[in-house]
Amino acid sequence: MAFAFGARAQGAMQFETDNHDFGNVPEGTMATYEFKFKNTGNQPVVIANVQASCGCTTPDWTKAPVMPGKSGIIKAMYSSAGRPGIFNKTVTVTSNAAEPSKVLSIKGTVLTKDQIKPTLTPAQLAKSPHLVLDGNVHDFGKMEAGQQPIARFTVRNTGKTELVLGALTSGCYCVGYKSNPAPIAPGQSAVIELLYSQRQLGQVSDAVTINSNDVSGDAKITLKATIVHDLSGSSMVKESGTAVPFK
Repeated sequence: MAFAFGARAQGAMQFETDNHDFGNVPEGTMATYEFKFKNTGNQPVVIANVQASCGCTTPDWTKAPVMPGKSGIIKAMYSSAGRPGIFNKTVTVTSNAAEPSKVLSIKGTVLTKDQIKPTLTPAQLAKSPHLVLDGNVHDFGKMEAGQQPIARFTVRNTGKTELVLGALTSGCYCVGYKSNPAPIAPGQSAVIELLYSQRQLGQVSDAVTINSNDVSGDAKITLKATIVHDLSGSSMVKESGTAVPFK
């Protein structure tokens, strides 16, 4: 009897659904869906890991133990930047629940903005978000290889609906967000911080695309720098026998 009781003492994850169809997704946006579950067992559920079937899907989940009768989430985020076409991906949840491995799936079709725009009515176009930058070039000046300086840009949404910023794309694969930007409400502005990890020596100039759900097009910026091996050594000169910062 003790063995039978122990076998019944276990958490159980009951999901509202185990699959989600995003439908048409504008290229450049981060398609996000939260799979919600309830612990219908009699012991806490602890999620050990959530593994996506590809690097383009970034999962997140409830980290704290989910007590009996309480709910938790598995968040699946699909980066559509540079991935037009149909997608069908899975997320595998590993936990201490009665079903130790649970597979969730997401699917949809990523459309380029040229494909989406003709399908929208004039009213829908008028209500769409619109991204406006306060500038499109940032020059870091002289920087040392291995540094990760930050470029700040102010983004304003002059459209009628929420602006969602997606992935950054660049030929150097050396630019990323310091933190994921939050959606920007109509008429509001936000400062985005971009980390620059370029290691190529010399004068560099990298074009960066800020993807978003603005159907009129993506924003383009340029990051420039002069990269040296040793910034302190190369920026010192002798003046009256004393080393002073280069001016």
